[in-house]
Amino acid sequence: MWSVLAKFRPEIMAGGFAHDDGLVSLYQRVHALLRSDMTVLDLGCGRGEIFHQQQQDYRASIARIQGKVAKIVGVDVDKGVFDHPHLDERHLIDKNKPLPLLDTSVDIVISDWVLEHIDDPAQFVLELKRVLKPGGWFCARTPNRWGYAGLAARALPNAAHSRVLKILMPSRSEQDVFPTRYKLNTLRDIKKFFLPDTWNNFSFLQNTTPKYFGRSAFIFSLIDIYQRVAPKYFQTNLMVFIQKK
Repeated sequence: MWSVLAKFRPEIMAGGFAHDDGLVSLYQRVHALLRSDMTVLDLGCGRGEIFHQQQQDYRASIARIQGKVAKIVGVDVDKGVFDHPHLDERHLIDKNKPLPLLDTSVDIVISDWVLEHIDDPAQFVLELKRVLKPGGWFCARTPNRWGYAGLAARALPNAAHSRVLKILMPSRSEQDVFPTRYKLNTLRDIKKFFLPDTWNNFSFLQNTTPKYFGRSAFIFSLIDIYQRVAPKYFQTNLMVFIQKK
């Protein structure tokens, strides 16, 4: 897979990331908002998959929040949260219960690849409103419902996702695959649930380095071409940056 990336994104040899790397795009903007006195919540943090990879590079460094703020709290519905190596506080949560955090106690909430799994967007947003301080930020990366990945995921039953990902994204561990819902995955959804009387919305769509190509240069090139010619409405990722008023 690395050789395919290097063929189409040769700049990865200078620092380990492509110019259109989605993780770098998310965390660069998060870092622009961070202050050393902040409390940050990683909502749906998982086991910190990137930190378990053999090669620890710039991408892992920029995704690490611990030590850059006063406290980083991680919560997840999966026990993998206890394997995350870079959290100051960990909680296994029930998705149907309130978050184990006090009202207005968090400066920034980060959710990377989480919104596609949300069952009840209205309740999810209410919890964000409760725990965030005034002026606090919600920062997220999720597939656009109408991007190629979102369309494919919704076309396949959840039971088939692990089998397909094993082929198209062999580096992805089966324990990091969860059922998808796609109820909060368009700009329209974001506007619907994050109402302007409470939130400032700075979200946008973005094409990033192709994924789900296995080790095939041919599939990578097809996705790359598609992303260049497809209308903006079909861009791959939804980047969510919302500020509580």
